[in-house]
Amino acid sequence: MLDILPQLLVSGLLIGGVYGLLSIGLTLIFGMLRIVNFAQGEFIMFAMFGAFWLHALWGIDPYLSIFIITPVVFGLGQLIERVVIKPILHAPHAMQIFATFGLSVVLQNLALTFWGPDYRSVQTSYTSQSFIVGNVAISATSLYAFLVAFLMAGALMAFLQFSRDGKALRAMVQNRYAASLMGVNTDRLNRLAFGAGVAYAAVAGCILTPIYYTYPTAGVDLIITAFVVVVLGGLGSVAGAMVGGLIIGVTQTLTGFFISVELKDVIALVLFILILLIRPQGLLGRAGMEEVGTK
Repeated sequence: MLDILPQLLVSGLLIGGVYGLLSIGLTLIFGMLRIVNFAQGEFIMFAMFGAFWLHALWGIDPYLSIFIITPVVFGLGQLIERVVIKPILHAPHAMQIFATFGLSVVLQNLALTFWGPDYRSVQTSYTSQSFIVGNVAISATSLYAFLVAFLMAGALMAFLQFSRDGKALRAMVQNRYAASLMGVNTDRLNRLAFGAGVAYAAVAGCILTPIYYTYPTAGVDLIITAFVVVVLGGLGSVAGAMVGGLIIGVTQTLTGFFISVELKDVIALVLFILILLIRPQGLLGRAGMEEVGTK
């Protein structure tokens, strides 16, 4: 049993890094706009289809497709923010939930209409490749996804900390009204935040394409885990999303091996509940952020 433990821990951490990337865009949108985007999974799914078709039609590697798909999804996100999100930004939270859930249903049905319900997969030269380190076999696709996840998380944290727009976004989170009085263009930053949030979903979709099947409801399965990770790590916390992803990834992997594959999600949710009983704001979240609608 102890011989397999390093392999399980590494596998869990690699999966957890991907979970963290899935969650970054979700926590960014909530942290900046105070809206829970139930359509986030569909942006992941559309990016997966984009990466699949770019590979199938022109042989473009899914990791290279990031540079094509991400700008497109960023622009689409800005358009959706203006058409769907902006009118409901200050609406009751039930209306916000219905609007983003409705957007999710629309995007799912568009995917079903254009591409059908079939499962598709991408096979690359490194799909079955592994690196052997001691007694641990590391999947190349999982390792690359893990590295991209942490690179993207670090880039976002650096942007928020050091760039002019990043500082303006943080000021807007603290007090939107005061930020607007200081000359911050909150409408532009709302579009930027939502566009960046769904762009991160696009990056996640591209790196998941060589790992998971691509199908119209793929986003639903992925986003449930992302919601757990976001709340566990702390709403609005990018670092919290990564930490939460690592915890859930390791917990699911260990549970699946030592207890039961069928119980891995159950045990992860039990751990999730126990942590929230101690810290309702999540591991790295600020007190009050867990209450939707706080200023």
